[in-house]
Amino acid sequence: MRKALTETLIEIAQSDPRLVLMTADLGFMVLEPFQERFPDRFFNVGVAEANMVGLATGLASCGYIPYVYSIATFASMRAYEQIRNGPVLHNLPVRIVGIGGGFEYGHGGITHHALEDLAIARVQPGLSVVAPADSNQARNAIRATFDLPGPMYLRLGKRDDYAIPNLDGRFELGRCELVRDGGDVVILSLGSITAQAVDAAEQLAGQGINATVAVVSSLRPAPTEDLAELLSRFTLAVTVEEHYVDGGLGSLVAEVLSEHGIRCTLVRCGVKNRAPIGWGGEDYLRDAAGLSAGQLTKTVCTALGASPA
Repeated sequence: MRKALTETLIEIAQSDPRLVLMTADLGFMVLEPFQERFPDRFFNVGVAEANMVGLATGLASCGYIPYVYSIATFASMRAYEQIRNGPVLHNLPVRIVGIGGGFEYGHGGITHHALEDLAIARVQPGLSVVAPADSNQARNAIRATFDLPGPMYLRLGKRDDYAIPNLDGRFELGRCELVRDGGDVVILSLGSITAQAVDAAEQLAGQGINATVAVVSSLRPAPTEDLAELLSRFTLAVTVEEHYVDGGLGSLVAEVLSEHGIRCTLVRCGVKNRAPIGWGGEDYLRDAAGLSAGQLTKTVCTALGASPA
């Protein structure tokens, strides 16, 4: 989604001089097209994420719309106090872009695995939290949220080479999007791990289990009404997120079920323990955490009392 980010920001910047792009010494081979096109609106602040957010806060207070770019762990946590005290408390349009959520920087080790970023972002009042499922949806999410009056945390995947079937780039803040229809179970997914959730639904169909798959890319504002209506139709819901199971999508769905009195069993698929796997490639880490398509298929079958093929 990094290429989609740069291309979309260039498109917007051509007609809107308020857009500024900042990086904490990252994004090489990705952000240069913007830098070359708008050198006076591109700033590399060095390895100084907190300072970057402080600068962005000042620019936003002067009428600019700054996008600050870093790896998701650094973007969300190194500058967390500055995000809270600046854009959040002053309701300023700073866009914090976190790249490579979950295990996408697998070989970087646990320090580079963003597994709590969505939870700590979601708790801040007025901070929109968006995690697109593929590049096409990322493009539309960036366009749809550019003029938001307040701040946003945007979690983007690294890859641009896949598309979620039937999503067709649809995005609306505070809504979820259905990409598959079935009556046995509803799978709710967010971010780039949605590709694995869709593959799992295909595998389940081969075993006679029909799943509805919903993409929840707007975590805040939450698609509460959409979720309540959808969950009321099922006895089993499975959430899928490349994130700790606490504080993110699974917690949101649990809140909706509780607050609306919906009788539906919830299974939360995500990372359940601190640094459970350690070091390795993205696919290996996803499988070890139960987030590969094969592992998700087994989890759904077990929850339904069926035997995995």
